[in-house]
Amino acid sequence: MPGMEPSERVPDALGAVVAAFRSAPASLRLELLLEYARSVPPLPSDLRDDPGRLERVHECQTPFFVASDLEGSGRDAVVRLFFDAPEEAPTTRGFAGILHAGLDGQGVAEVLATRDDFYLELGLAELISPLRLRGMAAILARVKRQVATAADAGS
Repeated sequence: MPGMEPSERVPDALGAVVAAFRSAPASLRLELLLEYARSVPPLPSDLRDDPGRLERVHECQTPFFVASDLEGSGRDAVVRLFFDAPEEAPTTRGFAGILHAGLDGQGVAEVLATRDDFYLELGLAELISPLRLRGMAAILARVKRQVATAADAGS
């Protein structure tokens, strides 16, 4: 939105990620994305043992799965995010790493208030296809839907 700073509608942690991308020269942004790809934590054993809890994000070109859990109940809970994407899909894993770094551990309200198009501020449009960027939007939408559903169920 015109005149809106990237951190105005994103949690501080996600705003810091956006700021890191914005301040990096274009030539280094892809490497930064790959760093986030390497930072995605492995799935905990309970999710590996119960893959039905993982939801596929069909809009992604590669098999990509997400699960959200809440620590606490209702709208006061803390969000925990889990992602599963193949190692050979570094762009998609990078998106997962960004969302994990910026949203995992945040409150429900912060996650749900996250601007849907925050990823446009990362400066990746000249490096990766619009289709892949829309994949990030789909991942965020799925996370927000899962979080809202879980928070409403726990109220």
